[in-house]
Amino acid sequence: MLSGLWLTPLLALLSLGHERAEDGGALDVYVVITAGFWIGHRLSSSLLAWGTAAYRPVLRTQRTRLVWIPVAIVAVVFSIVMPDDEHLPWTRAERTLALASVDATLIIWHFAAQHFGVLSLYRLRAHRVGPSLRRADRVMALGVGGVVVLLAELLAGTTFLQQHGLLDHMETTIMAWGPVLRWAGGGTVVVVTVVVVVIDRRHGWSWPRCLALLNVAVMALVALAAQPFVFLVVWTAQHWLAAVGLSTMVAVDDNHEQRPWFVIRRPWRLPLLVTLSVLLFPVMEIEAVGEAERLSALLPGVTALMGSLVATLSSSSLAPLLVALGFASAFVHYHLDRAVFRLSDPAVRRAVGSSLT
Repeated sequence: MLSGLWLTPLLALLSLGHERAEDGGALDVYVVITAGFWIGHRLSSSLLAWGTAAYRPVLRTQRTRLVWIPVAIVAVVFSIVMPDDEHLPWTRAERTLALASVDATLIIWHFAAQHFGVLSLYRLRAHRVGPSLRRADRVMALGVGGVVVLLAELLAGTTFLQQHGLLDHMETTIMAWGPVLRWAGGGTVVVVTVVVVVIDRRHGWSWPRCLALLNVAVMALVALAAQPFVFLVVWTAQHWLAAVGLSTMVAVDDNHEQRPWFVIRRPWRLPLLVTLSVLLFPVMEIEAVGEAERLSALLPGVTALMGSLVATLSSSSLAPLLVALGFASAFVHYHLDRAVFRLSDPAVRRAVGSSLT
């Protein structure tokens, strides 16, 4: 589940014969993966921090990082979104737009940071040590998986600022330099990937780690060359699958102390996260589930209610509450992901267990 390499050929196959990839089966794949893993991945780090026995010692000694900072994030987000227009200088729509801008920026960093974390885990599993490998992983993750992806989004016009007309003054320049920047970006991806693989090869050979490196490279090339929708599916799905997969794998040594009633043991984590994802799909972030109606064509009877539920919630008085909940859960997830996989901390390494390191 930690590799998204299979997504690109699958989407290419499903897009054959269609002018737009989303007109074919690729959209069905995207909606099913979204329903099954989107919200589940967002809750995965919370489940590890608060719902596993292995992380109880970390929770006791790092309560500020794992409890009070998330509480503060939720409080700040709700204090921004919930007040009516007359209670704050900005309208609620303007405040929501500002939060969405922050979220769009953090997403790129968050995804790139996960690439670095996954590469680091494969490096540890292959018993690779040394600053050169760590620097190579950082360049691959943040450079290829972050900077090149951002460049590709700018060229495709799909960044948050472009979609809201905030970069119109740059569109002419972007269009003029588009072909050159695409070739330069693609060449950079190939060169960096080859260099990192060569550096890695000097320390031995690990096929899982090689595939993880290739996954980042392919994703960046897809961002530069494929339709924006294809990149969206590859980019988001591999991130969601990795997050849920890691949360299922880690903290397997859950028998070292008496388990509280709310602790979720490993065999139940995946079905729990998928179930929560499906149930919360239409309500967690109502502005982001416009394709929920498409799901009714895939799972008739079960999701026929989903489209009407989304429409009802979007126009109800609960809409601001759900928007605040969506932003708060996203920001908490960004923070907790870093906290629960902070492998430089000995307590976190003990909680993670031997399954990864």
